Amino acid sequence: MKTITDYDKLIPEGIVFSIRQIHKMGLISESMCKKLIFNKSIEVLKIGSKNYITRQTLIEYLEANTIPAIND
Repeated sequence: MKTITDYDKLIPEGIVFSIRQIHKMGLISESMCKKLIFNKSIEVLKIGSKNYITRQTLIEYLEANTIPAIND
């Protein structure tokens, strides 16, 4: 079943986002992002000591983990 949420429109333009930026968007908490990275459940871009998640990876993760509502 395909979700109807258009994350491409919801997530601001940008190439990469820090964990803090994703948290401030209200998408995923900082602790959950860190768990996903630690468990290698989400692809991460490491620049120096900082972890970043690309916009495309974030959209793919959210789409894969969205449970659509049942419409009667």
